[in-house]
Order: sequence, then structure tokens, then C-alpha cells
Amino acid sequence: MNNSDIAEKLAASTGVTKADAKKAVDAVFSLIGEAAAAGEEVSLAGFGKFKIKASAAREGRNPSTGATIQIAASKKLTFAPAKAMKDKLNG
Repeated sequence: MNNSDIAEKLAASTGVTKADAKKAVDAVFSLIGEAAAAGEEVSLAGFGKFKIKASAAREGRNPSTGATIQIAASKKLTFAPAKAMKDKLNG
């Protein structure tokens, strides 16, 4: 399922146009992205939490040459499902 599919289902269930539903879906994901970029946690009741996880700089190896390389510190967006979502997935 992608953004367009979500927008179509939203339009069908709410009676709004597909264009308006697409704008709403895009706005929601944009807001989640903006909050994540600002370091905020996004919690959606009954669905889950989007959190930022920091990964420290570390040393790694190039698999083709075996040379040691430095891997820069980075941030990742992670998702942890809520208990209600876990229960729904696992019956």
C-alpha cells in the first residue's frame, strides 16, 4: 500500500475527493517528517510511536577490500507499534 492507495481508501470512507484526501495524507506524512527532523517523538494512539534513534560513529570494514573505514554518526527514524496494533497483527 502506498500514499495513493491510502488516499483512495480515505476518500472512499470519508466522502471527500481523492485530491483532498491525497493532500491530507501528504500533509500528515510531512508533519511526521518535520517533527522527526526537529528531534520530536510522534505518538499516534493505538498505532505506535515514531522515534529518532542516534547511531554513534564507529569503525567498519569495506567488504570488498577489507580496508578499515570510518562510519559517520547518524540518526534513524524508528517505529514502535502500540500494544493495540501488536494485538491486531497477532490475532
